[in-house]
Amino acid sequence: MKMDINKLAEHFARTSFQVEQVCRYVREPGLSCDDYTEPFPGFVFPLRGKAEFDFSGTSYTLAPGHVVHGGARMSLNRRVLGNAGWEYLLVLYRVCAPEPSGFSLSKTHFQLTPGQSPRLTELLELLWRSSGEPGGISAFQTETLFRCVLEELFVCVRNQSSDGEQALFEQVSRYIHEHYMDGLSVRALAEQNDINENRLFYVFKKYAGMGPGKYLMAYRLNRAKECLLANDAPIGEVAKSVGYADALYFSRIFKKQAGVSPAEFRGRFRNNPYGFQDGSIPL
Repeated sequence: MKMDINKLAEHFARTSFQVEQVCRYVREPGLSCDDYTEPFPGFVFPLRGKAEFDFSGTSYTLAPGHVVHGGARMSLNRRVLGNAGWEYLLVLYRVCAPEPSGFSLSKTHFQLTPGQSPRLTELLELLWRSSGEPGGISAFQTETLFRCVLEELFVCVRNQSSDGEQALFEQVSRYIHEHYMDGLSVRALAEQNDINENRLFYVFKKYAGMGPGKYLMAYRLNRAKECLLANDAPIGEVAKSVGYADALYFSRIFKKQAGVSPAEFRGRFRNNPYGFQDGSIPL
């Protein structure tokens, strides 16, 4: 079943629910069984390996980066695929009050594709540990962590969609424009947005024609060019103002991209407005 992630998130936001059980399972290669789901709906979070889940004739292939939701008391066939063991976390939850819209979580199965999210993996580990601890505080932490898991899941799924990709690009590029003078890195930008570096590179390549590292460098150098033409600040100060602590390194990459050193650029184009009318530096 295809699921609108925004509508699903809104449904959970308006539904009263609580964690019923958190289980961690390991299944051997080749294992297959026919059964029914638990009396509660739940999410299956793959940790390693690969399996096929069939809910009443609808099949889903599960592996890390894919999550499936199953309703309560549904016909279920499970089969471990490949030669590796299959490990997953099952989170069952109870719907505590009538649901607000036209479909019921307890009667619905669907698959979500969040991709690989280190933060989601970390939250699942914390959820698993918390669920096994006694006491009211641990129970409260379990409820809180499950909601954090759902939030991360929904955000990651949104970011995997075409609309989410554009929103992600706009969000990260806007952050670069506002913080280019800081010590930014591709890894930090990816972690800040709960995605891996490969995903960030794909999105920037799609919408900017270059990776995020090159995009950051180009933006910094364009701001440096404006600064060089606007005032007589030393090259070292210009470098620091656009995020480069090492003036020699700044001068080297500037010359590589612009074809001239920062000082030569200033001398050649400061009084020549026709040199780079569009404000860009060739990449």
